[in-house]
Amino acid sequence: MAKKIFVFSRYTKRFINYILLIIMSRFLKNTDITEIVKKFVIKTIMERSLIVPKDRILIAVSGGKDSSLLAWTLSAIRPALKFDYTLSALHISTDFCACCKKNELSNRLNDWEIPFTDLFVPVIGRLKDNEKMNCYWCSTQRRMELIKYAVENNFNKIALGHHLDDIIETFFMNLFQKGTLLTMPISLKYRKFPIDLIRPLALLEEKQIIECAAKLNILKNVCTCPYGQNSNRRSIRHKIADFVSNEKKDSSGDIKRRILKALGEGQIDFLTEK
Repeated sequence: MAKKIFVFSRYTKRFINYILLIIMSRFLKNTDITEIVKKFVIKTIMERSLIVPKDRILIAVSGGKDSSLLAWTLSAIRPALKFDYTLSALHISTDFCACCKKNELSNRLNDWEIPFTDLFVPVIGRLKDNEKMNCYWCSTQRRMELIKYAVENNFNKIALGHHLDDIIETFFMNLFQKGTLLTMPISLKYRKFPIDLIRPLALLEEKQIIECAAKLNILKNVCTCPYGQNSNRRSIRHKIADFVSNEKKDSSGDIKRRILKALGEGQIDFLTEK
């Protein structure tokens, strides 16, 4: 009897999740993109307790569309979350990219009531003679400085602007190229530092971020990294797009969110690292 109840409960849960996906898809078709973004971010935050009262959150802002929209959203959803948390933004300037319009970025963050700091890091200058510049080196240097700044200024969380496509692409890159089952966690608790890393945009597709950023008039001022244009990620992105386009019944977002759901609800939760 207990086994039958377990099987019934499992399939009932799947049926309920399927109905919720249908309702969500219909909701998304008829809702303003800014509201869609806010609802998905709130859902991610509440389901995984990414933000709690009294948190001091440092937003890593590159000047790009993702981190800019993250900053806007975390400011805009304050009334909906109904508890206090502190936001600040840190931009890391480097010795290879001068395209970011820091004045526009600073003014934008000021409009959203988010204090802004610019920190220079000589990413290329730290390379040894036999080393070449690459995305991994840059991200490592930036992450190290982010953590250092957060600890020194009493922040307990760092918010990054990675989205649904970033997380899924990283999973398949690790699977195909390294033979490992790993991806970007939505929540990561550092063992060596009193810092949690969070990714509140985890349920949003990149195309939704682009649409929302364009509507908010922040897309035209974004910064694009000159080293990130020809990476292996682009190849994986095309493969995922080809796969998703062959699925006629569901939207690309529905399929990608089911992949994300699978990564977080199996015997191993790949989306939380403690």
